[in-house]
Amino acid sequence: MEQAKESAPNLHRLAALGGSISVCVSLVIIWAAKAGVDRTIYVSGLGADGEPTAGAFEVALLLLVAGGYAVAWALRAAALGAAGRWTPSLSVVISSSLFLVASQVPCTYGCPVPLGDTFTWQDLTHVVSAVAGFSFAALAMVQVSVADTHPALRRLSRACGVLVAVIAAAGGVSCLLDVRTDIGSLLEFAATTVGMGWLAVIGAAVTFLPARPESGEDVEQSDSELVGVS
Repeated sequence: MEQAKESAPNLHRLAALGGSISVCVSLVIIWAAKAGVDRTIYVSGLGADGEPTAGAFEVALLLLVAGGYAVAWALRAAALGAAGRWTPSLSVVISSSLFLVASQVPCTYGCPVPLGDTFTWQDLTHVVSAVAGFSFAALAMVQVSVADTHPALRRLSRACGVLVAVIAAAGGVSCLLDVRTDIGSLLEFAATTVGMGWLAVIGAAVTFLPARPESGEDVEQSDSELVGVS
């Protein structure tokens, strides 16, 4: 029984580390695909139907999803996160699930902006999934930024949350207005890098954070302390 209790935290740490590595590999694939395109392109455009980078982009998103699930599972056992039912772990799970949908429903060639003549239901599904995925990832950052955890992680999460919101918003406006899309494209890739980098760092941090004690252990410890006092 004791050996099982000791192995559980180790499994969560391995999951966190594996998830962090998976996210890093995903980010490298995305930037490698970006480097192979000699025109202005947004992140989702790398996976659009007919793009040479579509296969690599799908693999990158699936690695991101797998890494997100692994880190989320590890977060449940780490002393990291807000109290209550809606935790950073749940936000990361929802975000990863939405990116899973986006990976399987890519936008059409050129990724037309919403409300355009060539905009389709397939594009709508992809855009909504991707945007919502980013939103839940940002929510996880906010949750960690106010959690009772390491001050450095709170500051990192606060800074990343603000950066993702501001950079992604600027890139989105550039795309919608079709103004300086070259800059808008770089802004979107920057926001993606910040968001994925945050998840990778959180996964690495959870690897070394102490596991959250179970409620039964808390009660047992409190009882023993009371006995000692008495």
